[in-house]
Amino acid sequence: MKEMNEIVLPFPDDFHAHVRQDQAMIGYVQDLASQFGRALIMPNTVPPMVSAKQIAEYKQEILAAAKEVNPDFKPLMTFKLKSGITEAELLAMKAEGVVAGKYYPAGVTTNSEDGVSDFESVFPVIALMEKMGIVLCVHGEEPGVFCLDREAVFADKVEFLANKFPKLKIVFEHLSSAKAVALVKRLSSNVAATITVHHLLMSLDGVIGDALRPHHFCKPLPKRPEDLAALREAAFSGDPKFFLGTDSAPHSREKKETCCGAAGVYSAAVALPVLVREFLAAGAIEKLSDFVGGFGADFYGLPRPEKTIKLVREPWVVPQEIHGVVPLAASETLEWKLA
Repeated sequence: MKEMNEIVLPFPDDFHAHVRQDQAMIGYVQDLASQFGRALIMPNTVPPMVSAKQIAEYKQEILAAAKEVNPDFKPLMTFKLKSGITEAELLAMKAEGVVAGKYYPAGVTTNSEDGVSDFESVFPVIALMEKMGIVLCVHGEEPGVFCLDREAVFADKVEFLANKFPKLKIVFEHLSSAKAVALVKRLSSNVAATITVHHLLMSLDGVIGDALRPHHFCKPLPKRPEDLAALREAAFSGDPKFFLGTDSAPHSREKKETCCGAAGVYSAAVALPVLVREFLAAGAIEKLSDFVGGFGADFYGLPRPEKTIKLVREPWVVPQEIHGVVPLAASETLEWKLA
């Protein structure tokens, strides 16, 4: 591995990304589009993405922002799950490029105050999604439960949904616990999961261990060392149920370094160099192509990427700030960079 000086990967897919809104969105989109050919765009905007018209307008804004760095970038659109959505509305959203609906439990993360508070209230919409082949993406945390147990408790609901809607494709997003990893492995092939870059790097010690690191604060929280070990094993194993979703979530420095800091880690600008480092260190570099450019596309029924991207061994220092946001690995020297 020491002699390896370049790595060629399929132009990757990111199956979980936040690009925000308004002027700030341009830089976030460009960071994302410079490293990824497709990205699943989260709908927890203000107001949320709940109509075909909103989704179409948001998609055009993203395409315009990406054009300068990657004119072929393809945003994969989502809607925010709520009760009462009709089949006609789902068909209209699907026509605008929607491939998934996102389940946010009420109040568990950024802009989720209007999320689902009555579990069964969204079953009619989920049944329509199952019928129409729309993927259900789940932020799996149970509101009101002790913070380190929220994912493990919500995992029971994911299992319930998988059994009640056996033809529905479900993505348990940004896994952070060993219990969730084991559940995804045990359930049918219609259940898969995304793993973020930052959840592969740290346990809770990386957030509040030797010091409080607000730019590592995210939802779900990184957890115990045994949870970190389970996530790394899943990502490096080559199991097709696990693929990349960065959950890159930019918040300005001011919103992070405050008495009530926002949850989110901004990784779009460094995701690939960090992943190359981690997969090399784990002796699993041959598994990286499928993790970033294969398994996710297969699960969503999309063609695998035809283009490639090259990384070269060339040390560089990650800026302390990008677009007013402190990124993952800020001020660190990374050994790999995009060619």
